[in-house]
Amino acid sequence: MLCKPVTHVLFDMDGLLLNTEKYYMMGFQQVASRYGKEFTFDLKCKIMGKQSQELASSIINELNLPLTEEEFIFETRKIFDKLFLQSKVMPGVEKLLLHLHKHKVPMGLATSSSKETYDLKVTHHHELFQLFPYKTWGSSDPNVKRGKPYPDIFLIAATKFPDAPSPDKCLVFEDSLNGVKAAVAAGMQVVMIPDPRFDRSQAPEATLILSSMEDFRPEVFSLPPFDN
Repeated sequence: MLCKPVTHVLFDMDGLLLNTEKYYMMGFQQVASRYGKEFTFDLKCKIMGKQSQELASSIINELNLPLTEEEFIFETRKIFDKLFLQSKVMPGVEKLLLHLHKHKVPMGLATSSSKETYDLKVTHHHELFQLFPYKTWGSSDPNVKRGKPYPDIFLIAATKFPDAPSPDKCLVFEDSLNGVKAAVAAGMQVVMIPDPRFDRSQAPEATLILSSMEDFRPEVFSLPPFDN
């Protein structure tokens, strides 16, 4: 697929900037195990990018768990309160963010997380996440009516840039299929960096699919190239 020039960049967070997707797997499995159920990778792919309430509802329905959405969120939150403090930055992320910041490329964060869970995840990474002057938390922002795969979060995130770029000037980085679909629905190009287990043939809409952020070359989208 032809890569077109962009001027602004939007980033998902979980599984892309931070390694938190593995903690979601662990937390959801802990709760599912109490009822003899298995939280599979396929189910994980289905629910990635959804807002907290709809994510909980999907898991409860898929696994037939005897819990309300509120109970599921409460039980998993107790687990995540500890796990998310262990979050680590994914390979290549710091280099790219510092590079874009240095060259004054406008950047925004567009995560389906709530502000509360975001704060936990970035506990040891405040300096890096300060590089994002514009942040959108999908599960906390009342303007984001629907979670991914709907385009709401990316359209809202783009409006936070002072110069209000058109969607075709925005490049999205995502790790989930729902996120890719959301970006495309918003009229934006999207670089997908999925879990190695993901079947790439399921994401033909992605502008580019990479194995790691370390493989990204900014000049492909007419952004300033790395110095070395």
